[in-house]
Amino acid sequence: MHRLVYHQSQLIIATHSPILLAYPNARIYQFSDAGISEIAYEETEHYQITRDFLNRYKRMVDILISAEDADLESKRRKE
Repeated sequence: MHRLVYHQSQLIIATHSPILLAYPNARIYQFSDAGISEIAYEETEHYQITRDFLNRYKRMVDILISAEDADLESKRRKE
């Protein structure tokens, strides 16, 4: 990809990857109910979720596991 950009190629990539979104000088567009707008890397939801997870991964895993446990318990009660 870097070689293509070096040779003035333009790429359109649809991704949720915060790694690909971080490519130098990338223009990031957000599609929403309000329309299409350019957005800064740090403002993307994918960056923010990844950052928050990595900064607090133990707490985030606890939240994910407890939510799944609650869902399983709810399903058991219905049976």
